[in-house]
Amino acid sequence: MRLELRGLTKKFGDFVADDAIDLVVEPGRIHAVLGENGAGKSTLMNMLYGILEPTEGQILIDGAPVRFRSPGDAIAAGIGMVHQHFKLVGPFSVADNVQLGREHAKAGIIDRGAARRAVREVSQRFGLALDPDALCENLPVGVQQRVEIVKALSGPTELLILDEPTAVLTPPEVAELLAIMRKLADSGMSIIFISHKLKEVKAVADTITVIRRGKVVAEASPTDSEAELAAAMVGREVTLTVDKTPAEPGATALAITDLTVLDERGLPVLNGLNLTVRAGEIVGLAGVEGNGQTELARAVLGTLTAAGGSIELLGTEVTRWQPARRIAAGLGYIPEDRGRDGVVGDFTVAENIVLNQYRDAPLSRRGVVDETAVRDIAVKAIAEFDIRTQGPGEHVSALSGGNQQKVVIAREFSRPRKVIVAAQPTRGVDIGAIEFIHARLVAERDAGTAVLLISAELDEILALSDRVAVIFDGRIVGEVSPDRPRSEVGQLMIGHTPAENE
Repeated sequence: MRLELRGLTKKFGDFVADDAIDLVVEPGRIHAVLGENGAGKSTLMNMLYGILEPTEGQILIDGAPVRFRSPGDAIAAGIGMVHQHFKLVGPFSVADNVQLGREHAKAGIIDRGAARRAVREVSQRFGLALDPDALCENLPVGVQQRVEIVKALSGPTELLILDEPTAVLTPPEVAELLAIMRKLADSGMSIIFISHKLKEVKAVADTITVIRRGKVVAEASPTDSEAELAAAMVGREVTLTVDKTPAEPGATALAITDLTVLDERGLPVLNGLNLTVRAGEIVGLAGVEGNGQTELARAVLGTLTAAGGSIELLGTEVTRWQPARRIAAGLGYIPEDRGRDGVVGDFTVAENIVLNQYRDAPLSRRGVVDETAVRDIAVKAIAEFDIRTQGPGEHVSALSGGNQQKVVIAREFSRPRKVIVAAQPTRGVDIGAIEFIHARLVAERDAGTAVLLISAELDEILALSDRVAVIFDGRIVGEVSPDRPRSEVGQLMIGHTPAENE
């Protein structure tokens, strides 16, 4: 399939989200669309997929103009899309989600056996292992992403749109997905790869279009340097390294001792874990995802109950405290899954920014929220954190994923705190925002805040941390300096201790 966009424009009132976009995707090619959060990438793809109707311009497939009034029209034309924000029905099984809208049926009765077989066939063909009977609401976000991809590939797909598909994947899953993309392109499929991750774009793209604030600003090559691509995205030179002075740690601010947390089967996911974070330092938690990082962050916040051990915050044991009390005592928390735990989609940007402080003065007087004070804080945060929104009254669900993450970051950095647990703080944000978030975390450290950084990106851990704690199978198996060779850290991450490697 050859796709051409001519002058495609989308306006929301006076706001121009996409401004006369021209784009050509050739058959069997991976065409990357690179841009900041809020640049207009997802809006552009939603027009192509029939979710939004263009204000102006044309879509042509193999030279013929087409008009999509719904995603069903796009699917019938051979277009599949994996959305940045998942479109899965949580209580449904994998098979039910994959066949939704194109159900297998016999005599008007849904054939669930056929649906299961279809999932197995597609997942095996493209190397995406899935259990057809698993409920989607119980799956980790990385596996939910696989369901979305299998769903998109289950129809007669000739052009596949991948909107930020790696935002929630682990590094091995990313490598696997990039290999699948290349395999699909080699088979003749056209692929649009929406991303802001420069390494991934350079690794897999054949052609790159850069969009900034709704306009095409550059046609680039994967041979261009990361610095050149970043500058095209952001419109200025971007620092790709973390600039920080040596830490000056103070007293212990977060102390976790012999912490045990059980899963729903009664098995330990944290098994006697010990960790300390001092004021004025960043401790990075490195590990292959699924070794207890999520449970550790939630246990520190208080949304998971400890089966044993203790958690001390600023010298006070808080193991049995509710989350609100821990937050009031000085805990900041950036959750790894912003959609589930970070924002309320139906609330406005302003309401989300004050979500954990609206009861406090000056935002509340005698139990009544001061809307003017809330708006003032939101306007300041929108400017400071460069949140691309039409205003503080816009619903967060209307923002791009990266801008939703900026709302979370703004909320946690706009109030007093002594300890910050930052779980995947740069997941799904662009290179300019990553630079900003890294600088803010270092500034927090320098101001005396204790920072526990949890990230699937080992580069991020090594660049930001003053100490690196490695987690494996629910325990800290070693602490190393961030200047240790990556290979040594990697061996610890898979459970090999130095003694075993000798």
